[in-house]
Amino acid sequence: MEASPDRVARIQAEWRRERPELDTSPQGVIGRLHRVAALLTEELVAVYGKYGLNEGDFDVLATLRRSGAPYARAAGDLANHTMITTGGLTKRVDRLVAKGLVERRAGSADARQRIIALTPAGLEVIDAAFAAHMDNEHRLIAEIGRADAARLELLLERWLRVLGDE
Repeated sequence: MEASPDRVARIQAEWRRERPELDTSPQGVIGRLHRVAALLTEELVAVYGKYGLNEGDFDVLATLRRSGAPYARAAGDLANHTMITTGGLTKRVDRLVAKGLVERRAGSADARQRIIALTPAGLEVIDAAFAAHMDNEHRLIAEIGRADAARLELLLERWLRVLGDE
């Protein structure tokens, strides 16, 4: 039995009907990547929520954790290593400070410099959340199999380079 067309295929069919002179084939890839990204985000955010975190909170805590002991970065450096703008970072750090997961410190060389550091509670939360996150990502990748996941990773890496990603 053949699978019914997905949302992207239905959209492409409608465009082929309405604008048959246009090649809508890129929608097959880009539309599906967009859908996959949205669905994956839902799956990932559900795990972060179990630890009282949203996507941005997780990003900040994970960035601090993977920096190594003492799990701290200058505010500007932290912004450069996350997916968050410097303006958005201030609000996010304020919220994480209020939760007791990070703290602000003065820089040792320059008291005006702000250092953002994990607290012991923050370290405990991100270690547990990251372990659950990895379990979740393994589960999601298992759905397509190792061989397909490896091929997809190479294709996406190549495409990101072509698009000018660092």
